[in-house]
Amino acid sequence: WDSLSGPHHPLPPQGLSSSPSQDQDKEYVGFATLPNQVHRKTVKKGFTFTLIVAGESGLGKSTLINSLFLTDLYKDRKVLNAEERISRTVAIIKHTVGIEEKGVKLRLTIIDTPGFGDAVNNTESWRHIDDYIDQQFEQYFRDESGLNRRNIQDNRVHCCLYFISPFGHGLRPLDVDCMRALHEKVNIIPVLAKADSLTPAEVCRKKMKIREEIKQFGINIYQFPECDSDEDEDFKTQEQILKNSIPFAVIGSNVQVESKGRKFRGRVYPWGVVEVENPAHSDFLLLRNMLVRTHMQDLKDVTREIHYENYRAQCIQNMTRMVVLERKRRWVELRKMQEVLERIQEQMQHSHRGGC
Repeated sequence: WDSLSGPHHPLPPQGLSSSPSQDQDKEYVGFATLPNQVHRKTVKKGFTFTLIVAGESGLGKSTLINSLFLTDLYKDRKVLNAEERISRTVAIIKHTVGIEEKGVKLRLTIIDTPGFGDAVNNTESWRHIDDYIDQQFEQYFRDESGLNRRNIQDNRVHCCLYFISPFGHGLRPLDVDCMRALHEKVNIIPVLAKADSLTPAEVCRKKMKIREEIKQFGINIYQFPECDSDEDEDFKTQEQILKNSIPFAVIGSNVQVESKGRKFRGRVYPWGVVEVENPAHSDFLLLRNMLVRTHMQDLKDVTREIHYENYRAQCIQNMTRMVVLERKRRWVELRKMQEVLERIQEQMQHSHRGGC
């Protein structure tokens, strides 16, 4: 194989005509290898993904994150008692881990929000999350507008997994307020936590109720991209399954369980065993495949092209407005100075005439 122009064939002997394949090679320019060049460059550079998890304590956020990415981000975590949780304010804790799979490197950043929803009065407890997302946009905007743009570190939040309690009749006021405050800034994916505490019929009813309330309160969650007409039927079916699974009913576990000669991650109950990665038991596999295998790049694209662009446009608009106001202020000051000078000139003229 020729490194630039595809398959390399030896020249035909003198007096023999070239074959049709050789004639086709003469028309081969080589730009068909551009995807391979992009692939090599991006794999060498590596990928980044930032995920924020929000929801009240005890819904299995840490366990699910560890299950999703097969890592232990919370080994040094201290479990607080009820009194400590009530008195604690919302914190922002950042965990960054490097993951490599088949030569592809991913810098995964998980933003945890301990204390969210734990206080007696949770009014605007989402403000810390909102401020953090804005801070990352602001930092990226400054770096992008600076002189050295070569090594910009992208810490923008690409996705928010919002955990909804299975105990209740749907969304709580805090859930509505938080998602409505964040939905224009980050891709929100609602998750129905601890699905093993509900029967299959209860899961279906709960999902329908939550979807209705999301629509009723005007919450814009992450929208899966529409399939192109040339996509195969299997892909279209999978996309429809994902859309119908919102919110994802999930179960998390870091414990290996053995049953019937098989080892798997699950939870053991007196009535049986729940498998984390069994599609009949939860939507864990759907969520993981969506986050990692099929829609991670789309989540990043939507963050860059919609959420960040909205923030950037607002910043430029504010800067333009400030420039206009500053010009008006200077023009008013200049006009006042001109009026003062005109009055001084008039007074000097009057005094000169009186002296004459």
